[in-house]
Amino acid sequence: MTKTDITNWLRLHLTRGLGRKSLITLINYYGCAEAALAATRQQWARDAGVKGKALTDPPGAEDTAVTAAAATIARLNIDLVTLWDDRYPHQLRHISDPPALLYTRGSWPQVKVLAIVGSRHCSIPGQRWAEALATQLSNHQFTIVSGMARGIDSAAHRGALQGKGSTIAVLGCGVDQIYPKENRSLYQHIIERGLVISEYPPGTPPLPGHFPGRNRIISGLSEGVLIVEAATKSGSLITADFALEQGRDVFAVPGAPHDKHASGCLELIKQGATLVSEASDILDYYGMHIQTAPPQSDSLPLPPLSDGQQTVLTKLTKTPLHLDKLASESGLTPMEVSAIVLHLELLGLAESLPGGHYIRGFPS
Repeated sequence: MTKTDITNWLRLHLTRGLGRKSLITLINYYGCAEAALAATRQQWARDAGVKGKALTDPPGAEDTAVTAAAATIARLNIDLVTLWDDRYPHQLRHISDPPALLYTRGSWPQVKVLAIVGSRHCSIPGQRWAEALATQLSNHQFTIVSGMARGIDSAAHRGALQGKGSTIAVLGCGVDQIYPKENRSLYQHIIERGLVISEYPPGTPPLPGHFPGRNRIISGLSEGVLIVEAATKSGSLITADFALEQGRDVFAVPGAPHDKHASGCLELIKQGATLVSEASDILDYYGMHIQTAPPQSDSLPLPPLSDGQQTVLTKLTKTPLHLDKLASESGLTPMEVSAIVLHLELLGLAESLPGGHYIRGFPS
């Protein structure tokens, strides 16, 4: 896209009162941003049904904002992808309200996309679980998309980057804005290994009203959406609603019946969401097969373990495994396994997750 093209798109996008649908209607009618800008505001009203402030503000009212945004785009090497561009994501193009314009930093992944979202105010085990699931799915050809918020979103991005795949962060602000600020390092890693994307022009702050719109893009980019730790009023449930509306698969991780962090997930499962207790549930759903790597060797020698403890330890990986499954695979009773994993946790060799699941730990 040339500098002139970028300026023309910015002029349209930053026209006050011109919403997504009106912008799309203008381009569909006039064929390109340059032709739309050449038309008068009266012609916009006649030909494309544009109304309100977009007609009353004089042309050029947005010049200062356009100049600032264009300078940021050049400085940060931000790419613009329009709805009419061949590079526009196929899945997103076909939702009911697609963004007319996407601002991106990084590179587009070319593999299956799955969203992992959840509460900002999550538990530590929930973060670990989201991270472990994201790593396992990343190792099996999934790109993980999330919203780079605190909590589960950030854990999902980190987990994806620890795997072989990549990740997409969809922002509720301009792609030049890092929100929250503590995610600065994560943001840089995502640009290097994946993609940061927004429908908002550079300079746009992270306003509360932007996040529901961001959520529709998260689900719109994805084959399915996995909810990890969502309370009854969690914003993650908005993403689940968009996913259902868009015909996407919805998955949810269960938790304890009275765990406030899990109440939204349990409700989704009651309503028909696919229950996920480990990464293989999603891989099986999509006809893929998991390949579990053996536990990594540790530089420190393992403490002396009984035969039962050693047996359980060999079954633990970074993929969450339920206590009952651990028991059946180990040939031990659930009560015996419960005592063993507690001992392994004290040694740093196991980590507990919500809902009676465990993963391998590595003592420092």
